[in-house]
Amino acid sequence: MIKSVFYSIAIGLLMLFAGCDKSPAKVVRYGMVTGIKPDKIAYYKKLHAVPWPGVVKKIGECNIHNYSIYLQKIEDKYYLFSYFEYTGNDFDADMKKMAADSLTQKWWKQTAPTQLPLAQALAKHQVWTNMDEVFHTP
Repeated sequence: MIKSVFYSIAIGLLMLFAGCDKSPAKVVRYGMVTGIKPDKIAYYKKLHAVPWPGVVKKIGECNIHNYSIYLQKIEDKYYLFSYFEYTGNDFDADMKKMAADSLTQKWWKQTAPTQLPLAQALAKHQVWTNMDEVFHTP
């Protein structure tokens, strides 16, 4: 009995120190929307067909996973909808880290002229507008 308790504690400590903590990372899902200029859609798609590896790496370093962007025409306007999962502990700090990255800044200089931020985003000097999650299946 004492041996099994000892082994359980030892294995737990080994897993903890080896980075194998059993507790899952907290996941926060984000959905966002922005407009896109119709004449820039082909260029935007071309950029994202082969994204810069350093930019993709920085996204991961900033605890963003399962990042997707969708394009949809609604009536006579085009919109980009994005979805990603955040697993870090300080979203604002991670976003500042991303914004400080020189390669990411160069990437944004390529994408910014293609986008048409919604009024809510413009008021906050942003490009993407957060959407409220109303349903999710785990």
